[in-house]
Amino acid sequence: MKVVLQVVKEASVSIENKIFSEINHGLLILVGIEDSDSDLDINWLSNKITNMRVFVDENHTMNLSVKDVLGDILVVSQFTLQASTKKGHRPSYIKASKPDVAIPMYEKFVSQLETDLGKSVFTGVFGADMKVSLVNEGPVTIVMDSKDKK
Repeated sequence: MKVVLQVVKEASVSIENKIFSEINHGLLILVGIEDSDSDLDINWLSNKITNMRVFVDENHTMNLSVKDVLGDILVVSQFTLQASTKKGHRPSYIKASKPDVAIPMYEKFVSQLETDLGKSVFTGVFGADMKVSLVNEGPVTIVMDSKDKK
């Protein structure tokens, strides 16, 4: 699994010009799933994300997690994170899982985040044409790949 994690002041997902989900202070997570992903990838990423110290404390040091600041999480599926740009000028999405594999993995990922965060997680709609808006804080943007454990 590949994720792009962004610390946000606010973020929202709109579908057909209507806000579907929105959060204030917290994390926006874009997630791309491939067929080789498993529960191990989900558990590793969820633990890392919910405990990662990317929010600033009273000394302006990134020393607090999303749990520490009682922040929210918004998760958006994004198969394009699995793009290969090795050949030519058109990205290949051959590694991206098809919906029959990706949807259950996405739902497990959201569920594990809810367990690790201790509250509900907001989402987009898998496969929908979504408009994602955000105000990035910092800015802080982190790319993670569960296969590389980084």
